[in-house]
Amino acid sequence: MSFDVKKFKKTKFQTRTEDVPVKDLSAYFEEGENPVWVVRGLTGQELGQTKEAAARNKNFAAILEAIEASTKNEKVQGLKKALGVDEVPQNIAERIEQLVLGSVEPACDTDLALMLCERFPVEFYTLTNKILELTGKGMEPGKPKGSGAMEASGQA
Repeated sequence: MSFDVKKFKKTKFQTRTEDVPVKDLSAYFEEGENPVWVVRGLTGQELGQTKEAAARNKNFAAILEAIEASTKNEKVQGLKKALGVDEVPQNIAERIEQLVLGSVEPACDTDLALMLCERFPVEFYTLTNKILELTGKGMEPGKPKGSGAMEASGQA
């Protein structure tokens, strides 16, 4: 069995997405709305960005440790706190970036990801685990799915 390179190159791919129930966050959804967070798989480039986020966090920490060792300065402590490198484990820095890149609805920025990590850690891990699962499955072959909305048909 050989890999059909031409077929692979011609295939249209779409990102895998999935609705993740987040019932513990239901208070932050409109009344009657199903509390789901839509996430998607990451591309290889985006996955690389998440690894770089963890490396940046580690590099900031190392630089600030060196500065702090040479001078006991309150500004260094303030900078460490502002950058969050004193408290954020590498795995969390990586997952924060995964959530920012992999969130479809709602859109998620770094501040929201940090708050979710701190205040709802189980949901944070559930969402990032799903993003990693979808990433591992790769993209889906086929045409993009429609929005599900249908236009009203006129009378014949």
